[in-house]
Amino acid sequence: MSRIKLLNIVGARPQIIKASAISRAVRMHFPEDILEVLVHTGQHYDKEMSDVFFDELEIHKPDYNLGVGSAGHGKQTSLMITGIEEIILKEKPDCVILYGDTNSSLAGAIAASKLHCPVVHIEARLRSFNKTMPEEINRIMCDHSSTLLFAPTNAAFKNLMNEGFRPENSPPYTISNPKIFLTGDIMYDNTLFYSELAEKKKAGLLDQLSVKKDEYVLVTIHRDSNTDDTDKLSAILSTLMHLAELNNIRLIMPFHPRTIVSLKTKLIELHRELTNSRFVSIIPPVSFLEMILLEKHCRMIITDSGGVQKESHFFKKPCIVLRKETEWVELVVNGTAKLVDADTYKITEEFIHFMELKEGLDYPAFYGDGKAAEFILGEILQLFENR
Repeated sequence: MSRIKLLNIVGARPQIIKASAISRAVRMHFPEDILEVLVHTGQHYDKEMSDVFFDELEIHKPDYNLGVGSAGHGKQTSLMITGIEEIILKEKPDCVILYGDTNSSLAGAIAASKLHCPVVHIEARLRSFNKTMPEEINRIMCDHSSTLLFAPTNAAFKNLMNEGFRPENSPPYTISNPKIFLTGDIMYDNTLFYSELAEKKKAGLLDQLSVKKDEYVLVTIHRDSNTDDTDKLSAILSTLMHLAELNNIRLIMPFHPRTIVSLKTKLIELHRELTNSRFVSIIPPVSFLEMILLEKHCRMIITDSGGVQKESHFFKKPCIVLRKETEWVELVVNGTAKLVDADTYKITEEFIHFMELKEGLDYPAFYGDGKAAEFILGEILQLFENR
């Protein structure tokens, strides 16, 4: 079998990190079988949200960077489709790898399927069942454009079957006859790999922030449903500041630029109160290794991020989810994650519940064995073995 060419498409911060697991598995296990071409759409375009990750995680620089940047959904996606289509026509890859639910993923799915290039979707069939979320539409479109779909959890795998995907399908696999797999999560691969590196490279971070292990709560907020709604953002942050003061515990808040802008321009008084509180530290976005270290040593995590929810489980930390729904339903069923949206009462109730918890929580192995990327690449090779 000749060497196959993968077009690995990333565009947002989490995808850059996910791609590192695939890139690493290519280098370590399939260097003679697979050629990877890395495409960065530039969906997240500032240095702190993209370039730093390639450097810190030792991922090779993108072979292409479309530099699309921030724009409305339609304009951003259309620019990506045009750029990705041109690259597919030039590189003639055997397949395109997409991650999750961003506009970059949607653009890749549309461009590749129109050119009859097989799509491989990692993190297939995650669903929040809320179609008002742009991410939900992107997930659905990517799944139904794919030839190989890799579901990270049992819940996601069952969701695929509920949408008509059949695990018993036989080869040859195509967009009309796709194959679905239960793989485990590539982010668990990364957590295992990078956890030790974080301890070595970022050992002084907690001292810089003047916090100790297990004596702070990590808070991230980035979804526009929270950041762009001043009532919700105000309710969340006012409640958390009050709870931190009552419980004598620090809040470490590495905030997305969108969140900072909303605070500084729309909630000026609240921003002043947060800044002056000795229990609150609002800091710029942190690197992936720094985030791992903060997650690993915190008391609790509060977030609206899907990826951070999973990482809370990897590090066995209770998690309060600032959303009405989540793709990671198994965490909620397990009781280690609690959905609170921006409800002051629910935030307070669950914060106190986790702070006062006396017995340890159970964290089952929902996300595999840490070898998901190796498994995925093996199955991609199988797709082309008889060509």
